[in-house]
Amino acid sequence: MKAVITVVGHDSQGIIAKVSTACAESGANIEDISQSVLGEYFAMIMIVDTSALNMAFTDFVDKMRRLGEENSLDIRTMHEDIFNSMHKI
Repeated sequence: MKAVITVVGHDSQGIIAKVSTACAESGANIEDISQSVLGEYFAMIMIVDTSALNMAFTDFVDKMRRLGEENSLDIRTMHEDIFNSMHKI
């Protein structure tokens, strides 16, 4: 099972490190990552494998959301099936 994680906010040092550390601690493996700095804004999208999570998926979603709140970022984690359903034409 995979998930799509998006991160948006003001650019600051260590965003990728914080998000990737939280993923690793939770048992999520980053399979693909793209990030960009647009002026003063940071944007990132990640595809992570969640098959080895050491917590429930909903708890992982909450953990990532809290990480975002603690760092003034908008972090959203969406199950791959929901993401794909939302973007079908």
